[in-house]
Amino acid sequence: MAVKTVQVEATQLDGFKIEARSRQHVSIVDQTQAGGGMDAGPSPLEYLFVSLAGCIITIGHIIAKQRRLPVRNISVKVEGELDTDVLMGKSTAVRPGFTAIRVHTKIDADMTQEEKEAYLKEIDARCPISDNIHNLSPIEFVVE
Repeated sequence: MAVKTVQVEATQLDGFKIEARSRQHVSIVDQTQAGGGMDAGPSPLEYLFVSLAGCIITIGHIIAKQRRLPVRNISVKVEGELDTDVLMGKSTAVRPGFTAIRVHTKIDADMTQEEKEAYLKEIDARCPISDNIHNLSPIEFVVE
């Protein structure tokens, strides 16, 4: 078994603007101006979708390389809806997460539709991000 620890550190800069660091990379997280932010970067919700799209493309590339599949390009669009009244504290009637997430995937490859669907199914089965969305992973909150 090969275990890898992934770590990100984040600090509030100003208002909703957050600086997140992962290895030597710095990302800015923010809210839209309409949401009270400065729109200096994607929101946490958008980063979830960035992570999912990036994982699908990455795992797709790994599988194509491993199996020598004729894949030229993969592009992904992720979308979903959620009730913002919950995160704003106005309601507890539904869960705060997305009610559904749709992943539109274009696979440029010399493959049939059935082969592309099987390929995407394998990608989903090996993608850690989609696994964490499909299944519950325990979260431990520690106050320091």
